Amino acid sequence: TQQFRVTHILGAAFRRPLLDHFKNHPMMLCSAMYFKKNGVSGRQHKETVIPNELPLVQEVTTTLREWASIWRDLYVGDRREMFNSVRDMIYDLIEWRSQILSGTLPQDELTELKQRVTSKIDYGNKYLDLDLVVRDKDGNILDPDSTSTVSLFRAHEAASKQIEDRIQEEKSQKQNVDLSRQAKFAQTPSFALFVTLKNVVCKIGEDAEVLMSLYDPVESKFISENYLVRWSSQGLVKDIDQLHNLRSVFTDLGSEDLKREKISFVCQIVRVGRMELRDNNTKKLTSGLRRPFGVAVMDVTDIITGKMDDEDKQYFIPFHCSDLTDNMSYSLFPGLWVTLKLLPGDIHQIRKDFPHLVDRSTAVARKMGFPEIIMPGDVRNDIYVTLVQGEFDKGCPPVDHHDRLENVMFPGAGDEGILEYKSVIYYQIKQPRWFETIKVAIPIEDVNRSHLRFTFRHRSSQESKDKSEKIFALSFVKLMRYDGTTLRDGEHDLIVYKAEAKKLEDSSLYLNLPATKVELEEKGLSTTGKGTHNLGNCTISKDSFQIATLVCSTKLTQNVDLLGLLKWRSNTSLLQQNLRQLMKVEGGEVVKFLQDTLDALFNIMMENSDSDTFDTLVFDSLVFIIGLIADRKFQHFHPVLETYIRKHFSATLAYTEVTGQLPLTIIKVPLDHMVVGAIHPTGHGSRCLWTVYGSRCLWTVYGSGCLWTVYGSGCL
Repeated sequence: TQQFRVTHILGAAFRRPLLDHFKNHPMMLCSAMYFKKNGVSGRQHKETVIPNELPLVQEVTTTLREWASIWRDLYVGDRREMFNSVRDMIYDLIEWRSQILSGTLPQDELTELKQRVTSKIDYGNKYLDLDLVVRDKDGNILDPDSTSTVSLFRAHEAASKQIEDRIQEEKSQKQNVDLSRQAKFAQTPSFALFVTLKNVVCKIGEDAEVLMSLYDPVESKFISENYLVRWSSQGLVKDIDQLHNLRSVFTDLGSEDLKREKISFVCQIVRVGRMELRDNNTKKLTSGLRRPFGVAVMDVTDIITGKMDDEDKQYFIPFHCSDLTDNMSYSLFPGLWVTLKLLPGDIHQIRKDFPHLVDRSTAVARKMGFPEIIMPGDVRNDIYVTLVQGEFDKGCPPVDHHDRLENVMFPGAGDEGILEYKSVIYYQIKQPRWFETIKVAIPIEDVNRSHLRFTFRHRSSQESKDKSEKIFALSFVKLMRYDGTTLRDGEHDLIVYKAEAKKLEDSSLYLNLPATKVELEEKGLSTTGKGTHNLGNCTISKDSFQIATLVCSTKLTQNVDLLGLLKWRSNTSLLQQNLRQLMKVEGGEVVKFLQDTLDALFNIMMENSDSDTFDTLVFDSLVFIIGLIADRKFQHFHPVLETYIRKHFSATLAYTEVTGQLPLTIIKVPLDHMVVGAIHPTGHGSRCLWTVYGSRCLWTVYGSGCLWTVYGSGCL
C-alpha cells in the first residue's frame, strides 16, 4: 500500500501524490483508491501523517500484517496445527477490529472488547515466539521514554506470568474436553460421521451426480458406500424437497477405523448429458451419457480421531476438474461447502441422541464391511460390486450392469433402487479403469438363483448413430457357488463373451458356461492363446474385464463348514462332522453369524432331546463360541451374547431336563470383573458353563440337551 496526501479532487481524479516516484503522474483515479482521514504535522518534506484511528486499531492492523506473513510460512511448511491456530486468532482479530471501528458498541462492551483484543495479541505473540508487548492495567502500550526501568520490568514480569497462566488454563480446558469426549466415545464401539452438503460451487452446465464417500489413501480403497446427490444444470439440487436438507451419516465406523493413518472425504462429480460440453447442437446429440467431470478431496483424519469438533464450521473443499479443455463452463473457484461432525453410537443410538441432526429423512451410508458389533436382529444382505477395469481392442465401451430383479441396485445412499446401472464413459480409451461401486441388495431367498450380467456396447455422440449401436459382448457371474456358499470377496477376472445381440439377451444360452477365467482353466481351456474358443452360441473374446465383490451378509456365509451347520437339517448324516468342523472356523466368521449359529445349536439339542448322541459335541461348540467372545479380540460382542440370552433364547425343553440330569456345581466368584470359564462336574454327559459380566452374575448351565440361565445381583 502507498500513502498519498490529496490536495484537490477534480471529478473522478485527485492531484499531488506525496511520494517522489509519482511526481510524473500527478493524476490518479479515485475509484482505484481508498480514502482515509488522517492528521498531518509539519510541512513540505518534514510532514508526518498521524492516523485518526484508535491506537488499538492501529496495533491490530500491524499485528495482522505481521501474523499473515508467518501464517503463510506455516502453510508452506505444512505445520497444520499451528496454521489452524493462527488462522482462528486472525479471524477473531479481524472480527473484533470491525466491531471497534463500527463505533456502535456501548462503553462497557468496548472496554471489555479491548481487553479481549490485547489478551489475544499477547497470547498470539507468545505462541509465535514474538516480542512481548508491555501494557498498563487498561491494556495500553507503555511508553518506555516515560516509564521507569523498574516499572517496565515489573510490568513485563506480570504480563509474562499472566500469559503463561492463560496458556496452562487453555491446555487444561482442552484436556478436560478431550477426556470428556474420550469417555463419551469409550462407551460405544460404533461411530458415525455426519455430513451436511451446503453447496456445490461449480458451473457444470448440465445435470450431474455428486458422489461422496470415505477413502483410505494408505490402503487405496473406499471404506464406505457413496452418498449420492443429483444436481441440476441450474445449480441446485434436482429434488427441490431436499433443498437445505442434504444430510448423510456414514455409519458402522469402529475403533479400527479411528486407528487408520489417514482418512479422506472424497467427492466425485459425474456429468450427465452430452459426450462433450463444447458440442452445441443438442438436437442431434446423444443425451444422458455419464461422463467424468472432476473430484474434490479433503483429509478428515483429525475430525475422525476427535482432534477437531465443530458441527457449525463449514469446510470448503476445492474442486479439481478432470478435463479443462472439455469442461468449458469450469468455474474460477469451484468447490464444495460441507459441515462434518463425528457422532458416537450406531444409527439407532444416533437417532435417539441427536434428533436435531439425524432423522428418518437423513441418508444412511453404511461401511463397506461389517461393524465391530453385529447385534441380534441386525439383518443385512448387501453385496458390493466394483467395476475395476477392462481392456478392449476397439476402445472403451460403457458397461451396463443388469439385474432383472426390481430395484435391487443402489448407486448410493439417498437414492432409490434402479433396474440397471450404466457406467461412466471414457472417450477413446482402450484400457479404462472405472472403480465404480454399487450396492446390490437382493432378498435372501432370491440369491441362489440370481446372477449379475454385464453388457458392453459402443456409444456415439450423434444420436442417430448411437441408436444403431447394439450389445456386442457380455460377462456374468453367479452370486452362489456350486457348494452353496456365496461369491468370494476380492477381484474376479470375468470372461468376455461375444455373440449376436439377440442371443446375449437369453440367459439360458450362457449360464452353463464358465463365468471366470479360473473356471475356464478348470475345464482345461485358456484365453492366452491367439485363437478364440467357441462355447455353444458364444465366442470367448480376447477382451478382459475385472470386477471386485464384497459380501456383507448376516445370512449368507462364504465358509462351507459354517454353512453345513446352519443348514444341518438338509443333511443330518453330516451333523457330527459339521459340529466338529465348527470349532475350526475362523472366529471372525462365527461371530458374524452368532445368533443363527446359537439358534442352530439349540435346535439340534431340542430336536434330538430323546438321544444324547450330539450332547457333547453341541456343548463343546457352545464352549468354543463363548470362549471366542471371552477373547480380547471379540470382547465387544459381550453385549451381543447377553442380548441373545435375554431376548432371543427360546430352548424351553432345557428347563425340564436340567433338574434330573445335571449335577449343579456352586461356585462363588468376584463380581468386579468379567469372567468366562467352564466347569466339568463329574458325571456322564453333564457339564456347567458360567459367565460373569461386570457386577451382574450370569449363570449359564448346560447339560444333556438343556440350557439353564440364572440372573442375579450376586453369586449363587
